[in-house]
Amino acid sequence: MDAITILGTGGIGCAIGHALRSAGIPVTFIDADPAKIHWGQTNGVSIEGHRALPASFQPFDDWQPDPNEITLLCTKCYDNAAVLSRIPAHAFLLPIQNGFDRELDTRQHPFEGIASFVSECVPGRTHTRITRNGSLHLGARRTGTDAPTLESDTRMRDLLTALQRHAPFRVEWAPEILTFKYTKLMYNAAIGPLAAAAGLDNGQLLSVPLARRLFFELLRENYSILRGAGIPLARIGLFHPDTVQRILRSRWVSRTMAWAFYPSLHGSYCSMSNDLPAGRTEIDYYIGHLLELANDRPCPLNRRLYELVKRMEQERIPPHRHVLERLLVEPAVSVG
Repeated sequence: MDAITILGTGGIGCAIGHALRSAGIPVTFIDADPAKIHWGQTNGVSIEGHRALPASFQPFDDWQPDPNEITLLCTKCYDNAAVLSRIPAHAFLLPIQNGFDRELDTRQHPFEGIASFVSECVPGRTHTRITRNGSLHLGARRTGTDAPTLESDTRMRDLLTALQRHAPFRVEWAPEILTFKYTKLMYNAAIGPLAAAAGLDNGQLLSVPLARRLFFELLRENYSILRGAGIPLARIGLFHPDTVQRILRSRWVSRTMAWAFYPSLHGSYCSMSNDLPAGRTEIDYYIGHLLELANDRPCPLNRRLYELVKRMEQERIPPHRHVLERLLVEPAVSVG
């Protein structure tokens, strides 16, 4: 298979890149972090429990895109504008991102990916560890007679095959990838902003009573927004979102399930936790997108959380648990 470029050396980019190098495919990593580039050039790319593998690493400022290569977009959505300004419109671009970016969607890229496994990269290094099992779903963005298929695209088929054979995580083909991406959004838009604003790890969203209450209410709102917009959802993990919604209707069942899931989430962090103190997050690509879908339908908690995170970004307000109480109040009040 031809060489592949991976933009972004975060947890997902490193995990996928390591799998491709295991398959013997040449991989070039592009990143704006000089420390990561130096580490990668010296030590290669690695997943905890697997040997490090050599790869090419280039600073973003020096990168000249090759339109004939497959380019995997594994950056944060807020970096897309700078990336897209360099990539030719006809290049084979495969985004693997959690958020929804309007500018990226104008590219009309035929395929996309979404990861339900969690991979956390060591700061300043191209070494990651998979902290929660799950799948990498790859699939077509369009449906119908003109939708791209594996049979019609040899490069996509070869990429899928290489990852399925060599990745230490499940890799699955999804004929309708957006059903998986929207399901992931339902969870991410609840987990990321809430945990980041309160300074909690993902497990504490289930163990801290007030955080759990707000988390469950966000899940209910997110489900309602997506269903109200007529968006079909897929199963990620043990339960389909329809089942999750039924579980959340029962306080006793939902609390029991929370403690069952707590051990697998304890000690893991969402990517937004590192971004918020720096004053830049993907909130517009998570909750911002949900609010656009909701239009004028009620979603008060999402609106309060969006306003809270935007203010924390702008004023560099440190994450703290006291913001949880502020989210119970309508309208949101000062968090300073």
